[in-house]
Order: sequence, then C-alpha cells, then structure tokens
Amino acid sequence: MATNVVMEALSPTMEEGRLVKWHKNEGDPVKTGDVLAEIETDKAVMELIARADGVLRRRVLAAGDTVPVGQVIGVIAGAGESIEGIDKAVRPARGNTSVAERSPLPEPRADQRATPPDATNGGRVRSSPLARRLASERGLDLDSLAGTGPGGRVTKRDIEAAAAAAPAPTPAPAPAPNAVAGFRSPAPPLPGPAPAAAADFSDIPLTQIRKTIARKLGESIGPVPTFYLTAELDVERVADLRAAAAAMGDAYRVSLNDVVLKAVATALARHPEVNSHWLGDRIRAFNRVHLGMAVAVDDGLITPVIADADRKGLRQLADESRDLAARARARKLAPAEYTGATFSVSNLGMFGIDQFTAIINPPETAILAIGAAEAKPVAADGQVTVRRRMRVTMSCDHRAIDGATGAKFLQTLRQLIENPLLLVY
Repeated sequence: MATNVVMEALSPTMEEGRLVKWHKNEGDPVKTGDVLAEIETDKAVMELIARADGVLRRRVLAAGDTVPVGQVIGVIAGAGESIEGIDKAVRPARGNTSVAERSPLPEPRADQRATPPDATNGGRVRSSPLARRLASERGLDLDSLAGTGPGGRVTKRDIEAAAAAAPAPTPAPAPAPNAVAGFRSPAPPLPGPAPAAAADFSDIPLTQIRKTIARKLGESIGPVPTFYLTAELDVERVADLRAAAAAMGDAYRVSLNDVVLKAVATALARHPEVNSHWLGDRIRAFNRVHLGMAVAVDDGLITPVIADADRKGLRQLADESRDLAARARARKLAPAEYTGATFSVSNLGMFGIDQFTAIINPPETAILAIGAAEAKPVAADGQVTVRRRMRVTMSCDHRAIDGATGAKFLQTLRQLIENPLLLVY
C-alpha cells in the first residue's frame, strides 16, 4: 500500500522544515526505521525516518526546499504498485521561492516509463517565470543552461549558479595622461552604463533557526514591558580560583563563564520569583533551575539548557556546558536539550563587549547579559588599586518582576561571584 512521506514535526516548536539531503534515491528499497533524509528544523538538523516498508518511488523535494509540517515530500510504495492519485502537490512555504517555482510532474504512463524527461517545451527550455526574469536581468542564455529541476527544468538555483560561474568583465583601460606640460587633457568621455559585474546585493534565504529567532524576538521586544538593571561585579577572586584550579591540572580547569553559570544557577534557586515564566493569567515560579545558555551558531543563535543546574557541581556543570555548546554548533542537539529553560544567560564577554542588553525569550521573565572582565582602577580601602571587573545587565519582564525583586537577585549574584568559594560548598 502506498504511503506518503510527510514533513514531520521533529521539534516541539517546528512549523516548517528544510530538506538538507536525501539518504535514499528513487527506486531504493526502504524499511520501517530507515533514515530517509536529514531535515533542518528551527533548532537542529534531525533525521527523518521511514514509517513504512517498500520502495521510495518519488522524491518531491530537492535539497534546500522548505515546506510546512504535514506537507507530502515523498512516496513509499511497492515496486510495481501504481501511485496514481497520491497527493504530490507542493504548497509554497512562507519566505521560500525555490518550492514555489517547482511544479510536480504527472505520473508517467506505463508506455512512457523508459522515456527520459524532456527539458524543452515546444522548442523552449522549460523554466519558471522567476528563472526567466533572473536570466534576463543577468544576461544569461537559458538555452545554454542545464536545469536541475524536475524534467530538466531550469530553476532559480541554476541561474544563481551560472551567474556565479560567469567570468568577471574586463575593466576599461584608464585614459593615458597628457604628456605635454601646461596643457590639460581633453575632457574624458562620459561614462557608459556600468558593466554587469557582481550584483548590487545578494539575498540570503532565511534558515529555519533564523525564522524562529525572528518570530520569538518579535513576541518579546514589543509586547513585553522590559526594564534593565546593570551591576559591575568584582571578579578578582574568581581569577584567583581559576588559577588555583588550573595549577591542579586540566581536569580541574574552569572558565569565567563556568563560574558565572554556577553562580547564576545558585542565585536562581534562592530567588524562584526570578526563575519563572509569565503565563498570561499567572506567574509560574520554578523550584528547579533549568538554565539556558545562548550559543552562537553559523546562522543564528540557539539556547541549550542545563537541567537542574543548581544541583550540579562546578566541574560537572563546566563539562556539560562545553558538551552542549559543541553539539549546538554541530546542530546535533535533541529537542529536550534546547527546550524548557526557566532562565537564560547570554555572554558576549569573549568578544570584548563591555556591556549589552539581551532580549527576553518568552515565556521566561528575565535574561542576564554578561560583558567582558577587564582590569580597571578602582577605589578600595581608601586607595586606588587595579582589579578585574565585569558588568552584567539583567533584562526583566515588569509584569512578573519588579525593580526591587531584580535588584535582590543581583545582590545575591554579586555575593556569590565576589566570594566564589561559596559555590563549592
């Protein structure tokens, strides 16, 4: 019995998926549980597995195409089974043109199966209106292009590839200077039209993670009444702690970020009113600390979650944070590893940023932005001395957190960071 392969919801917040690559070709045998394709969700690259036995008779999508969850992307059926009537329509995905310009081919009749697909239509190369317009703008001859779409159809991707491979135009030679002193050169000729060199701009398609970032932040910065609290913390003793740990060997080495994460998690356990979610008609204060840490990836940002961060020792937390960050950059996180945060931290100190404000990730009610630790002159015991200092800024949802509430949390955080031995007891 023929079975549709559909774009599955591979993460809790996934609304559409982008096909990264197929693991099966048309005609390949398939068994339930086999990996059919890799799908980019809003957070990671996940495997799409087969839900039936048979043969992969049709692949509707090409690599790079994006469709909504539930959309048919392929068909599994018996080798000789008819798949007439199977839903092969592809609806355009929001913000994606490569799918919109592709039209599914009708199922060939039995007497046509040995005939290769025809790339022309009445003597003209088969192409989409978008591809024809782009080819005209870039001076490309459609008849000279090999299409990679269904039936040899020339697509937008083919036009962009051909334009990128075209040789750059030779610049016009500069006019020779006048060799006679005291005489000006005749006026240079008026410039002609600019050569068709590189385009004035390039459109970068949105990845699934970038679409999710845009949607989530749009839900935050406008509707959420946010205020900010900034404090400068002394991290001289943290530096001493790190140096002492490093002297014991690599197994004990910790970073400033590790200490900050541990201090934040410990402070949240003491202030559940900050470790909370805004749910519209109520505030949910959590007794368990699931700490999100923002990690920059090639095409956006993802926030892996350290579950029960307050209950883990500094060394364990350091190891787990490194592992999560590495797998986040490799897009190998499972959904449970990037959902469910009760509070988040964003650290740009390693990029030399002194201070910044981070945007709250709803339904969380706060986020802490960490700046760089710098040596600076400060007054201590009536004298000027140089100490390492670090600025932190807390973004607070005023619907759930008042100024005094946020200030008390930062007081506790200051106590823990400026006395880091408290974190090892």
